[in-house]
Amino acid sequence: MDAAHKKVALRAINYGLYVLTARDGDEVTAASVNWLSQASFEPPLVMVGVKADSHSCALIGKVGSFAVNVLAEDQLDIGKAYFRSTTVEGDMANGYRFVPSPTLGHPLIADLPYWFECRVTDTIARGDHTIFVGEVVDAGVNNEGATPLLLRATGMNYGG
Repeated sequence: MDAAHKKVALRAINYGLYVLTARDGDEVTAASVNWLSQASFEPPLVMVGVKADSHSCALIGKVGSFAVNVLAEDQLDIGKAYFRSTTVEGDMANGYRFVPSPTLGHPLIADLPYWFECRVTDTIARGDHTIFVGEVVDAGVNNEGATPLLLRATGMNYGG
């Protein structure tokens, strides 16, 4: 296989940019991710790839659930705040206010337009990322008119 062609071809897959969160008591994780897709209508399932050696992967594996916060196209600065380790002070994570999700209690970034909560149904631990399949158990809309941020629009890439 031509390694350069593989990288270019795999980077042609379209992704959004999201903040993946989970909580277990006082332990909180929030990380920007982009390998996420809906996988089923009924039941409503999504799948997300999480770096296998990350705090997010460990915590989601421990609690068996997570929340996804969808960034709007003008919220790249918020997304960039979650490319580093999570720092929590009161109701702020990496400088942005969060509230607990209504069903599972995971952090929802207050300024983001869309969110959903998932219970993990399947875990595939293979390669350098772990795939969590999650059944959507709750969802919300804070700004229905917001256009989701696409990774391609940021000039960044993660893949290949």
